[in-house]
Amino acid sequence: MTDIAIFLPSLEGGGAERVMAILANGFAARGYRVDVVLVTANGPYLKLLHPDVRIVDLASGTVIRSVAALARYIRRNRPRALLAALSHANVVAILAHRMVRSDARLVVSERLSLSAARRYHRSPKDRIIRAMARGVYRWADRVVVVANAMVDELQQQLGLPRNRIECIYNPVIDRALLEAAEQPCEHPWLKTAHEIPVVLGCGRLSAQKDFPTLIKAFRLLRTRRAARLVILGEGEDRAALEAQVRAAGLENDVDMPGFAANPFCFMAASSVFVLSSIYEGMPGALIQAMACGAPVVSTRCPTGPDEILEDGRWGALVPVQDHPSLAAAIEQTLDMSGHDVRQRASAFSEAEAVTRYLHALGLPEHAQTP
Repeated sequence: MTDIAIFLPSLEGGGAERVMAILANGFAARGYRVDVVLVTANGPYLKLLHPDVRIVDLASGTVIRSVAALARYIRRNRPRALLAALSHANVVAILAHRMVRSDARLVVSERLSLSAARRYHRSPKDRIIRAMARGVYRWADRVVVVANAMVDELQQQLGLPRNRIECIYNPVIDRALLEAAEQPCEHPWLKTAHEIPVVLGCGRLSAQKDFPTLIKAFRLLRTRRAARLVILGEGEDRAALEAQVRAAGLENDVDMPGFAANPFCFMAASSVFVLSSIYEGMPGALIQAMACGAPVVSTRCPTGPDEILEDGRWGALVPVQDHPSLAAAIEQTLDMSGHDVRQRASAFSEAEAVTRYLHALGLPEHAQTP
């Protein structure tokens, strides 16, 4: 019998997937039998999982088609608790749980601001998932959100009772991250960042992360001083971003090296980390950069940056899609010595999150041996 099953589409390189891998390892370290149940068992974060964590591949192709396969898994393995993350996976987990009339405690984790999702995720599929969430989320024992600002959204937009919603910060900071941050960064620009400062962006190359605004801000910054820009990540907007860089004449000053297995050494060596997103849930990359000691600048997007930076105490906050303000904040950050942002990042530790998730799952802090 499994203690905890964690259901996800895959372990591709997204922030939610890394968070769930950290939680799985944390649960296993507390003595629990943990399964990570995947629609498709692929992605770079598979390598993060401890050998004590069992990987279950449903091989269902798509999330929506995995309801029956997940139901069979629940019936056969009878987990004590089921945790899902990401809206479409949450809906499938709830439906499968109901299908087999499981008595496992069911917790779903909502990662993004619903207000932002309504504005920017407007495909028919996205609308259907939101409509289904409104109908089925009430069947979950607990809905976890990653920022306090999201609590009211779920209560108002999904009609959920306040006592069924809980904010638990992501377990962003763990020992592996801190050890990785201490590794040397082989990128030549980061080796000479003390001479020519390096601005760092990190995330999926997608509309949400709004790297076009970061590139515009960097172009404006380059009219004032020498600097370089590195953007880590892959995604559907790569070709458009590369074209923007060429059109701006910045080929010698902007590098997009792709997905980095260890982005944390980049963060530790950078001169300033910039989050340019138009919306988030609770941006893990911003917290990770702070844990690595990087000065930070962020858009004041919904939701998370205000909370993380405590309304600007730990780093500059600028309006969304405002490249002049972003350029000015980057320049000011490069010219000043700020707080040790690692102090604030410690609030997002693995140990705290694992304990709180176990409580939400109805389990003690440590597995009780027979």
